[in-house]
Amino acid sequence: MDFDCPLECPVAASSSATPDAQLLKTPLYDLHLELGARMVPFAGYSMPVQYPAGLMAEHKHTRDAAGLFDISHMGQLRLVGPDAAAAFETLMPVDVIDLPAGKQRYGLLLDDEGGILDDLMFFNEGNGSIFVIVNGACKVADIAHIQQKIGSRCEVRPLPDHALLALQGPQAAATLARLSPGVERFVFMTGGAVQIGGIPAFVTRSGYTGEDGFEISVAASDAERLARLLLAQPEVKPVGLGARNSLRLEAGLCLYGNDIDTTTTPVEASLNWAMQKVRRTGGAREGGFPGAAKILAQLAAATAGAAGHTDHDTLKRKRVGLVALERIPVRDGTVLQSFEGQDIGLVTSGLLGPTADRCIAMGYVATAFAEPGTRVQAIVRGKPVPMEVSTMPFVPTRYYRG
Repeated sequence: MDFDCPLECPVAASSSATPDAQLLKTPLYDLHLELGARMVPFAGYSMPVQYPAGLMAEHKHTRDAAGLFDISHMGQLRLVGPDAAAAFETLMPVDVIDLPAGKQRYGLLLDDEGGILDDLMFFNEGNGSIFVIVNGACKVADIAHIQQKIGSRCEVRPLPDHALLALQGPQAAATLARLSPGVERFVFMTGGAVQIGGIPAFVTRSGYTGEDGFEISVAASDAERLARLLLAQPEVKPVGLGARNSLRLEAGLCLYGNDIDTTTTPVEASLNWAMQKVRRTGGAREGGFPGAAKILAQLAAATAGAAGHTDHDTLKRKRVGLVALERIPVRDGTVLQSFEGQDIGLVTSGLLGPTADRCIAMGYVATAFAEPGTRVQAIVRGKPVPMEVSTMPFVPTRYYRG
């Protein structure tokens, strides 16, 4: 695999049809050019896929020290009002109401058929305020959907004047604490308002790399000053979308539009962990979300399957990890077959993992082939490549839990 080629990165290539003249720019666009970034279209923005050091070096630096990512294309908004949590909970199969102030949770915005409109993060700021981060390519549709569905129950406040940075890696906490003493006390999926070198910001201890780190929301007008301050720290180097993609795949994390979309339900996507018991069958607030009947039936089928009583009619496929048994990268869109030549699924993400040092992938397979250790084959340029279903993550995560 040529790690320096942006076309190998589905993140970088996913919006390549957008004419350059129509691309939006983040507040850090000029800084990216100054740093020598290779810019590509993504989610309607001109975004850095890599810097002169290259994807491999950026990936390794994030694993060893601290990488700074510009993720300002993401959407940020607040839901405000005493009914905000209860209203937001009607859109997702997750527990919003009981999330304590100061904590963050992963959520799934669903359509009426139980398909995933987007995956997102939300944070309870307390006093009836919920801070939400959604994917960049989905943010216009997400905000309109939320406004239409619950705008009468709470105030929906988009934050287009805010940027978002991610500082990721084992040295991220020590680096940020040097500029903002006290942030090291935050644990995974917590956060709050802070000052970073005198710049007001809102940080959460979270990210999309499998490493410890922080996501930092800051006024767009302060974004470049903050980025330069962070890059001046000896542990920090800029990292682009290419390494962000390889890091998230090694961590077994979904890319919206590749691994999950409106054709996939949370259960098919193996995201059962994101649906708390209180929203499941028998829970205190069972159902009450879009597609609930379908999703709860699939959850029951998944539970039966785990007990050895398969129900392939209700739950026909599942997202799984895959490891190639030959050193041949298997890309998204590759057909998966049984060794008898039966089509059983499709790869949705795949590459040669720089840290895993293996050709890894994730994709959907028929439920009968979803058990870890099951052998399947990918058809690459007409030739079969043997693969084995694997547990995820492919590289152990290092989130800081205290």
